[in-house]
Amino acid sequence: MANQKESIGNTLKVAFFLCLVCAVVVSTLAVGLRPAQQDNRNLFRQQNVLQAAGLYERGMDVRAAFENIERRFVELDTGEYVERPDDFDQRRAARDPEQSREVSPDPAGIRRQAKVAEVFLARDEAGDIDRIILPMHGYGLWSTMYGFLALKPDANTIAGIGFYEHGETPGLGGEIDNPRWQENWVGKKLFDEDGNVAIEVIKGSVGPDVADREHKIDGLSGATITANGVNYMVQFWVDDRGFGPYLNRMREQQYGDDSWAAVVAIEE
Repeated sequence: MANQKESIGNTLKVAFFLCLVCAVVVSTLAVGLRPAQQDNRNLFRQQNVLQAAGLYERGMDVRAAFENIERRFVELDTGEYVERPDDFDQRRAARDPEQSREVSPDPAGIRRQAKVAEVFLARDEAGDIDRIILPMHGYGLWSTMYGFLALKPDANTIAGIGFYEHGETPGLGGEIDNPRWQENWVGKKLFDEDGNVAIEVIKGSVGPDVADREHKIDGLSGATITANGVNYMVQFWVDDRGFGPYLNRMREQQYGDDSWAAVVAIEE
C-alpha cells in the first residue's frame, strides 16, 4: 500500500493540484489587486506632474493638490483642445493606427505618435495659467523614457522637468532623475528670438563663456547616449511635430497676434 501511495502517478497528481491551487490564488490576487495597482500608478504619475511643475512638497496630499491641476486634450496638428473621455490613454492611442501616425525621421525613437495628447495646466490664485505641463517620451540608451516638461505662461521658459519611468543605467543615464541635473533646466529658454527650437543638452557643462547659454543644458558624464535621447525627445515634443502648434496658440492667447515679438520683448 505504501508503495502505491508513493507512486509516480500519485506524486504527479499532488503536484498538479498544488500548482492548480497556487495558480488560482495568484490569479485571484492579481485581479483583486489590479485596481489598487492602477490607483498607485496614477498617484505616482500625478506626483510627477506636480514635481515637474515645482508644486510638490514632501508629505503633501497629492490627490488634493492635483485637484487644482486642469487636464486637457490637444490635437497636435492644430494645437486646439478636443474632447476625450477621462480614461483616454495616450500610450494605447499611439498603438492604434486610427489614432496615431508613424514618426519619420525619428531621432527620438518614438516610432508612433498619438494624434491627440494630454496636457496639464496649473493656475494661480487669480485663475491665470501659471504652468503648462507637457508629457513627453523618447528612447535613451536602454529604454523609453517617460516624463514631463513644465513651462511658464510664456510657453518658452522652462519651469521644470522630471521623469517617472525609464530603465537607464543607475549612476550614469539614471542621473536624469538627479534633482541637481534637473535644476539646470529651470529658467532656460526653448526657442531663440526667431522662434526656432534652440534648447540643447550639450557635451560637458555650460560655463559662463558658453554662447547662448540660456538654451544650453549640462550633459551627463558617461551617459552621452541618454543625454542625446533627452535632447532629441525635448526638441521633438516642443517643435511642430509635437506641441509646437499648441504652444503658439497659448502665446497668442497671452500676448495677441504678435505673440512672439511680445515674448522676446518681455525676456529682454
